[in-house]
Amino acid sequence: MNDLTDKELVQKAIESQKYSYSPYSKYKVGVALLCKDGKIFTGTNIENASYPCGLCAERVAMSKAISEGNTNFVKIAIAGSSKKICTPCGLCRQFMAEFSSSLKVLCANVEGKYEEKKLSSILPSNFESSSLK
Repeated sequence: MNDLTDKELVQKAIESQKYSYSPYSKYKVGVALLCKDGKIFTGTNIENASYPCGLCAERVAMSKAISEGNTNFVKIAIAGSSKKICTPCGLCRQFMAEFSSSLKVLCANVEGKYEEKKLSSILPSNFESSSLK
């Protein structure tokens, strides 16, 4: 596994904000996702004039990983472009829980200050595919 520190992963998330397409909100979000095999996938928010068509940075990074056959996620750093700590929206929390409710989530601001959370603590009683059986 990658020996990257949490602080370095947060920095990669901040750096990925440069690719944000956020002409409407002007709020850039960057993500760095660390997989069990050490690979890192980045993502950024992509807005659209038809708001439901936009994508959050978390789902972009995870979709990139999944589309390349990687679903073993260890931790994700999420950084917003303001001084306020950025947390994932409810949709992204559920999307992440599909793959790992024990995922370590680093919620950060543009200055690199971050808080560590466990996905299960910020999304209690998540919807699970096993409940469909």
